[in-house]
Amino acid sequence: MAAPLSRQKLLREWKLYLFVVPSLVMVLVFAYLPAASAVYHSFFEWAGGDTKQLIGLDNFRRAFHDQVLLDSFLTVSVLIVFNLFKMLPSILLAVLIHRLKSDRWQYVYRVLLVVPMIVPGLVTLFIWKFFFDPNLGVLNGILDYTGLKGGLVSLDHFFHWGIFYANVPIGWLSQPELILPSLFLWGFPWIGAVGVLIFLAGLQSIGQDVYEAAELDGIGPIGKFIYIELPLILTQVRLMLVLLIVATLGGYGLQLQLLNEYGGPGGRGMVPGLWMYNRAFYAGEFGYACAIGMILFLFILVLTFVNNRYVRIEK
Repeated sequence: MAAPLSRQKLLREWKLYLFVVPSLVMVLVFAYLPAASAVYHSFFEWAGGDTKQLIGLDNFRRAFHDQVLLDSFLTVSVLIVFNLFKMLPSILLAVLIHRLKSDRWQYVYRVLLVVPMIVPGLVTLFIWKFFFDPNLGVLNGILDYTGLKGGLVSLDHFFHWGIFYANVPIGWLSQPELILPSLFLWGFPWIGAVGVLIFLAGLQSIGQDVYEAAELDGIGPIGKFIYIELPLILTQVRLMLVLLIVATLGGYGLQLQLLNEYGGPGGRGMVPGLWMYNRAFYAGEFGYACAIGMILFLFILVLTFVNNRYVRIEK
């Protein structure tokens, strides 16, 4: 535990604490001040200028009757479930790298994971938008080349979906029924570099004696994962779960770039963050957008509390 700061020490070394002031001012100005402004303006009818009218809780009442916003919460709930499944490849890859006998190859794979992080996220989204292109996209090309499209057409005829046709390119981002599947496919093979590195840090804290005891008991590779590795990295899994909830609930850049500001055809890709952005910068309803942001903040706060309170980790 850190020793309490005495008055004498503070008076003697006060100049050193001046180095903290610039960082503290930056955090206050660019983090806390905008957040406080959003809380304040959520109670106003405000178009972003100097004129505003106090309307109390009307923005929040409107939000709870906004069908687009309510539907967007349903969509983002589905995306959270999708993203839970997307955590599994990162966990498995971290385990595979951890089990490499050579420290050199472990280092090489960690470097290979970090290299793609150099590419800006916006560029990655543009690449994926081209990937889904109905005429020139890689996904439709793979389906045509492998004959899998014929299987999709057969399933369509059997279940009467009315989505896949033999001589018509598949519009992954232009057909309402395919918006959510496209968002699920995004990021394949779903290996997040940050997640893998965090899981690796947890795996490296496992002592070699644990593995030796497991081998003496005749536990195989799959058993080691189920009974040793996965339980002992649940702390990292819980951390990634919190980050996943925050990023999925508050994010909207993916939907904005792949679809549009209205969430694509039929608004099937609309999420709360995108609707907040739409109301602010396309409808000019900045006060209402601040209220949506406050509701999102409360949702994230509650889910984070539930995760920390009820997701127990006992080693």
